Amino acid sequence: MTDVRQAVPAFRVLSTYRRAWLVKDLVAGVVLTTLLVPQGMAYADLAGLPPITGLYTSVLCLVGYAVCGPSRILVLGPDSSLGPMIAATVLPLVASGGDPGRAVALASMLALMVGAVMVLASVAKLGFVADLISKPTMIGYMNGLALTIMIGQLPKLLGFSVDGDGLIDEAAGFVRGLADGEVVPAAAAIGCAGVALVLVLQRVLPKVPAILVMVVLAIGATALFGLDEHGVDTVGVLPEGFPPFTIPQVQLDDLGLLFAGALGIALVSLADTISTASAFAARSGQEVRGNQEMAGIGAANLAAGFFQGFPVSTSGSRTAVAERAGARTQLTGLVGAVLITLMIVLLPGLFRDLPQPALAAVVITASLSLTDLPGAARLWHQRKAECLLSVAAFLGVALLGVLPGIAIAVGLSILNVFRRAWWPYETVLGRVAGLEGYHDIRSYPDACRLPGLVLYRFDAPLFFANAKTFRDAVRRLARADPPPVWIVVAAEPVTDVDTTAADVLEELDRTLNAQGVHLVFAELKDPVRRKIERYELTRTIDPDHFFPTVEAAVAAFQARTGARWTDPERVEGGG
Repeated sequence: MTDVRQAVPAFRVLSTYRRAWLVKDLVAGVVLTTLLVPQGMAYADLAGLPPITGLYTSVLCLVGYAVCGPSRILVLGPDSSLGPMIAATVLPLVASGGDPGRAVALASMLALMVGAVMVLASVAKLGFVADLISKPTMIGYMNGLALTIMIGQLPKLLGFSVDGDGLIDEAAGFVRGLADGEVVPAAAAIGCAGVALVLVLQRVLPKVPAILVMVVLAIGATALFGLDEHGVDTVGVLPEGFPPFTIPQVQLDDLGLLFAGALGIALVSLADTISTASAFAARSGQEVRGNQEMAGIGAANLAAGFFQGFPVSTSGSRTAVAERAGARTQLTGLVGAVLITLMIVLLPGLFRDLPQPALAAVVITASLSLTDLPGAARLWHQRKAECLLSVAAFLGVALLGVLPGIAIAVGLSILNVFRRAWWPYETVLGRVAGLEGYHDIRSYPDACRLPGLVLYRFDAPLFFANAKTFRDAVRRLARADPPPVWIVVAAEPVTDVDTTAADVLEELDRTLNAQGVHLVFAELKDPVRRKIERYELTRTIDPDHFFPTVEAAVAAFQARTGARWTDPERVEGGG
């Protein structure tokens, strides 16, 4: 039984459930449902799918995560950040004006693939892959995604449609629609009023369910003023009943493109889930288990995929609503799933008068929450190189599309890590009056230096990409006038030396020896020292030129040469 509790988090929650939590979970489930329904329908439309699929998805992913997810209150569901990625993957495979059923089947297969990727990654303990996207590139990606979503939804907000491929085409089509008078006044009124109402309520009365209030008012306005007779499209009556267990039927030729999209969606979903789970776990003192989170997300996507759903992720806004409503466990999500199911089965016409511009208002207000303009401005002031990475990720999404954008974001993050290792920080050290040890002469220009000795620090492991950078820097130091006798590498930051770097070191040591300069290492870690011995570098580098500390190397140099620190009157203490 203990093994079952560890493998299935739901059993662990049941075994520790308190009766005092029941009422809070039930109330939170009712409150959460009021947000899940309109957002689920809106995000399905954003993904290019029928609104009802958003409700199917919401039900099954809530159940799947409640059983297999480790977080007590995290809420999964259709997400604004995944909608464009799903559309970018599925819609190109569906012919213009094609069968919506084919789009649903493709989206369901996509959810199954995302689920399988997540589960396999969880088994392989690959939770760390969420770190492949750095925060600056994620800020740029999300800002680009928000702009893409808003531009794509603006025509719908104003009552017309645009047939465009990419942000620029859609923006141009929107402008042409405005110029040609395609705006439907009634639709524009209901859509713009919806956006304004949600933003005002979220700011002035944050505890009020702004989206629910807007949706109810929009439905009421449609029924009262007959907006559907004034050119306003509505959701209409939803299909009655719940879908059966279905294995999506897709063509073999489609699987390659679907799998590529599934990898990008899985990465974004995991990164979003880990960051959201960490934020809420910090408040309650829980521990985030990345690999179990992957299994939970995988189970949620698999459950949705078998019942005409599409890929899902964590929602920070819905989780916050559940938390504020008093949620204690995943029973909150199960209550929401039951209520949505009852609505589908018993009241399929409940949202028939919901205007499409109101759904666009839901999506646009959600996209605004994706933006982080203050974060981008902070990057510019704090570190311009990372700000440029953020801008590049933004342009990748905006100009090339959502899926290429996520590939660019990951690639830029990896290249940034590689760049730092390729051109690491390097400096010369000196002795500073009143401070122990040896310090960067860039920070302390008046630091004293020992004639004939250079203390050099290279802040990275030595490997094939930066070995020549290290070599060139040491050669420049050796060409000083007068030339040094010893160049001591303060090697504590050098955590590795690969075979390419070993060959470069051997060549460098021979060149320096010919010039009467000796290459010396201090504070080299034992595993790295053992690698150097295995590479047989001690054939050229004198074994006596390895010292446990910089102080020991300096003392040995002074003992051999009798050198004294320059301007000794200014130096007190030191190494």
